[in-house]
Amino acid sequence: MKIITAAAMLALAVPVAAPCAAQMPMAEMPMAPTTTQAMPFLMMAAEADIFEISSSQIAVMRSQNPRVRAYASMLIEHHTMTTNTALRQAKAAGIMAPPAVLQADKRDMITQLLQAAPADFDRLYFTQQVAAHEQALALHTTYARNGDTPQLRTAAVGAVPFVTRHLAEARRMSGAM
Repeated sequence: MKIITAAAMLALAVPVAAPCAAQMPMAEMPMAPTTTQAMPFLMMAAEADIFEISSSQIAVMRSQNPRVRAYASMLIEHHTMTTNTALRQAKAAGIMAPPAVLQADKRDMITQLLQAAPADFDRLYFTQQVAAHEQALALHTTYARNGDTPQLRTAAVGAVPFVTRHLAEARRMSGAM
């Protein structure tokens, strides 16, 4: 429990670098930018993974639904793997990956999860996961097709099936909430 709490607090303690999206309805939230350049790709991919890991750690702790907890555990495992793959590929390309930083909108989403009423938690978690995975899929697909570093294109290509699966499952489970 201390690890989960520490991860959530770490996610909230990261410096602010983006406008707050908590006040915007999901339909009005801007999509994450995509990039074909290595460093912005690494920064955005790291942010996506750390958000999905942190929010899923909270879901494992807070959800009362075993299916939600199983989905969250899968995300923790898969996004830890995609992070490690991207870091290995960056190293192979001679690129020092920047530290993962959660921007303000993602920190606000973590705060919403931590403060959600138990009856609202699962629905909020899946709403966030759908939006986050849509953004991650656009990022990885764009970089896989057009990225400037072959090793990172390989990492992006490898992440696409996981993100696609996670998105489909989040949409399915969101519809069942």
